[in-house]
Amino acid sequence: MHQPAPHRRDDPASLYALVRAWPLGLICRAGAAGLAADHIPFLLDAEAGVLRAHVARANPLWREAANSGVLVVFHDSGAYVSPGFYPSKREHGKVVPTWNYAAVHVHGVLRAIEDRDWLSGLVGALTAEHEKHEPNPWRVGDAPPDFIEQMLGAIVGIEIRIGRIEGKWKASQNRSDADRAGVSRGLRARGDEASLRMAALVDEARRA
Repeated sequence: MHQPAPHRRDDPASLYALVRAWPLGLICRAGAAGLAADHIPFLLDAEAGVLRAHVARANPLWREAANSGVLVVFHDSGAYVSPGFYPSKREHGKVVPTWNYAAVHVHGVLRAIEDRDWLSGLVGALTAEHEKHEPNPWRVGDAPPDFIEQMLGAIVGIEIRIGRIEGKWKASQNRSDADRAGVSRGLRARGDEASLRMAALVDEARRA
């Protein structure tokens, strides 16, 4: 990932927070037919330094990538930045559109896991994580045991030990403070959820 100095983010707390907030990762590998990618929700165990997930047994990922290096990409929704947000547009007009975003790349070696107890624990942990904000959280025990056993037989676990993790926060850090303030105002005026999140990142970068 190209990382100009103003956009580089190294502190683990920020990187892990983004992974937890946006857990649907894009896992990339060299497959039998060339480059391949899958969209998979991951569970981060920062203390152990691993990402965990499961895939359908029919997915060739777990066979093709077992014991080999993979890249997992996590990112927020980002936000379009209009040149009209910049006060400098009125001064000299030398501005162009761009897209702000935050992203984390995780590099590591993938391990495939077929152990039924491990899979059961992972499914329970993933369910608890993603159901925690629901008004009536679903639990694995809500489904018939024989059905859950059938489902566990149809998946394979994957665990990626984090060898390298890097982050990029593109939040207008390369612009003047006046332009950055203009980006924040423009995004907040737009008012949608993604724009408001990015405005907060721009403001955070201005304070750094």
